[in-house]
Amino acid sequence: MTEKPRDGDRRKAGSTPGGSAPAEPAAGDAPRVVIRNNRKITEPPAEPEGTAADAGSDVPAEGLVEDAEVVVDEIEVETGTVDGVTAAGPPVVDAPAEPVDAATSSTLGAELEALRADLDERTRDLQRVTAEYANYRKRVDRDRGVVAEQATGSVLAALLPILDDLDRAREHGDLVGPFGTVAEQLVTALGKFGLTPFGEQGDPFDPTLHEAVAHQTSADVTEPTCVQIMRRGYQLGERLLRPALVGVADPE
Repeated sequence: MTEKPRDGDRRKAGSTPGGSAPAEPAAGDAPRVVIRNNRKITEPPAEPEGTAADAGSDVPAEGLVEDAEVVVDEIEVETGTVDGVTAAGPPVVDAPAEPVDAATSSTLGAELEALRADLDERTRDLQRVTAEYANYRKRVDRDRGVVAEQATGSVLAALLPILDDLDRAREHGDLVGPFGTVAEQLVTALGKFGLTPFGEQGDPFDPTLHEAVAHQTSADVTEPTCVQIMRRGYQLGERLLRPALVGVADPE
């Protein structure tokens, strides 16, 4: 004999008076809203185990289809390097050069000619200034040398009377001993400054170097000749410091 369950037992088992248990919603039944790739996607609720999706069904979920479409759109839009392969961009076409008209060409030619003329003028100015500077340096060096020579000549000209006294002492035989040695050293030192004596008996008469104070005729000469030296002359380089006083013999 079968024992019927009591009411208390049925309530403990969670049964309804109709005999069927109420269906409770699963945790994954509610749809989810997900944002992927800056797009709002509504995913369907997860299917319970043992459904056609888990058994390898070919029917894809709605959210997966939308995701695939988004990925395809991104691949079509993006450019650059994908997995190490550089995508070829659109061909670059150089802009054609603007044509130069005749007026512009003539203007450029005129400006070029003006620049060349200006360059030639500046070059001539530079050459002229360079030549003037070179001449200035030469003139300054020459003037400096002339001034130095004039100063030296002035000092030597003041010493010429002393040299005349030494010559007269030598003619009379008084230039001997230590006095003669000092006289020779003085003449040698003055010679280092370029002082050169001239005027010897028998030299041809030169009016630019000799000053004639006496004239005579002689059958022994064939041209005017210095036969007597009264005072020696001196030169400083090519410059005449003092002419020589001489007596001149003319041929008969």
